[in-house]
Amino acid sequence: MKFVMAVIKPHKLDAVREALGAAGVEGMTVSEVKGYGRQRGQTEIYRGAEYQVHFLPKVKIEIAVADDKAAEVVEAIKAAANTGKIGDGKVFVYDLESAVRIRTGEQDNDAL
Repeated sequence: MKFVMAVIKPHKLDAVREALGAAGVEGMTVSEVKGYGRQRGQTEIYRGAEYQVHFLPKVKIEIAVADDKAAEVVEAIKAAANTGKIGDGKVFVYDLESAVRIRTGEQDNDAL
């Protein structure tokens, strides 16, 4: 099993959710987060005063998938979240050792 975590721009969430649904993803966890990457935040002007925004709003998506679905899920996220501009985000793939569905006790791939 694999654990896929993606950090994307908030306005791309609906497109990514639709792409993941089309790829067969049945569930995901979404969190609103803040952070920065290479862009190191940005400069904003508000009422004539310039100030630095150090952390930009992002959305973190977490998905547990079977090994054979991981590449398809990553490609779906890449295609749907891409704007071609800095700050599009990142996708991380981890090995997932175990999963348990609390309600039924199903384990590993059956729990996904």
